[in-house]
Amino acid sequence: MESIRTVLFDLDGTLIDSIELIRRSYEHAVRVHLGRELERGEWLAGLGRPLRWQFSQYVRDEREVEAMIATYRGWNLAHHDELVRPYPGAAEAVRALHERGLAIAIVTSKLHASARRGLAHCGFEDLFDVVIGVDDVAEHKPHPAPVLAALARLGRDARSAVMVGDSPHDLAAGRAAGTRTAAVAWGPFDSAALQACAPDHWIAAPADLAGFSSVSAVGLDPNAAQPARGA
Repeated sequence: MESIRTVLFDLDGTLIDSIELIRRSYEHAVRVHLGRELERGEWLAGLGRPLRWQFSQYVRDEREVEAMIATYRGWNLAHHDELVRPYPGAAEAVRALHERGLAIAIVTSKLHASARRGLAHCGFEDLFDVVIGVDDVAEHKPHPAPVLAALARLGRDARSAVMVGDSPHDLAAGRAAGTRTAAVAWGPFDSAALQACAPDHWIAAPADLAGFSSVSAVGLDPNAAQPARGA
């Protein structure tokens, strides 16, 4: 097996703690347009997928989908900085990978500009030259297209890459693209949902992200699964 030379990161729930912002934005849009409250399982099921896909599960009219997206984004942008923060140790770990010379990129289902805002707000602004957002590709996670786009932009091969994420959609996209996969234990999905994706590695804490090196994936034992938050 080739050593890891490329690390692709999901953003929300992986490097930045924006889950409360996402949940409240989603609930606001559904409340405004559909006049009801959401169960946890409803908003969580779509987490990590594009807003268009999520809201099309509730309404079929394309204009109403667009209206829900606009409502979501308006609330999200207005409350972004007060509700978003980096996971402790994540920025330092990514910086260590950057300084070691590994190729790194963001692969997210949010808008490119919104991803850049989150990175800058949380101390990652100078670390990622390559960011693949929902508006950069035609197909989206769990489809492999965004992962393959990031690899192409980096000029790297999937065999020496790992896709790191907090959701089954991240892991499925990486697997389909031919990368190794790593599940993080601090996101909103429970461990059973992630274990079902058979990730190659489990990462117990954000600081452990620095364990990836050009030689090996130090300390990321796929047989030592850590329970995710909420398990």
